[in-house]
Amino acid sequence: MKKSIWIMLIVMGVIIIDQVLKIYIKTHMGYGEGFKILGFNWARIYFVENEGMAYGMKIGGQYGKLILSLFRIVMVGFLGVLIYRFIRSGEKMSLLISFSLIMAGALGNIIDSAFYGLIFSETPEFHGEIARLVPFGEGYSSFLHGKVVDMFYFPMINTYLPEWVPIWGGERFVFFQPVFNVADSSITIGVVSLLLFNRKFFTASKKDEKKEENTGIN
Repeated sequence: MKKSIWIMLIVMGVIIIDQVLKIYIKTHMGYGEGFKILGFNWARIYFVENEGMAYGMKIGGQYGKLILSLFRIVMVGFLGVLIYRFIRSGEKMSLLISFSLIMAGALGNIIDSAFYGLIFSETPEFHGEIARLVPFGEGYSSFLHGKVVDMFYFPMINTYLPEWVPIWGGERFVFFQPVFNVADSSITIGVVSLLLFNRKFFTASKKDEKKEENTGIN
């Protein structure tokens, strides 16, 4: 099978899984509702929404949200061109998969930001109401201002710090606290695989830059 087809399957597969799960969670659960995965206290489905970056990190205000959405779109375009060039130059499949996972994750969250505000009603944080699909354009927000749906929560350590710990002694400590989604996971896996299995790509790029500099000097 051609590399380009594999890339398309990976990107589409991640987006479909991501969006099916997000839409199901959003239309079947109230904000803050959840349940244990296979009965484990440290692995849960927990529905929240965020207006910012991956893993619940935020960027301030409506303009910040718009800038973030536009940045994601530009980044996806850049990654698309990069992957196309890699395919043409015969780069190894592991490198293509890494960049494809990053692009797929970015696209998954772009869909939330771009369209969820247009097609869903608001999910109140304190009233337990469940969002519903509404006619296009009659949702809770405008284009590129939708909230990103998160649902995976893994509080593997949930305890109180000893009193003798400086500053935070006696306070609650939770690890891993961020709530995330399939798209976030795809980006993380793509970045980690780049660093672990494709470091030669970055070292090769630096060598090429040095060669070009030396050629220019001579």
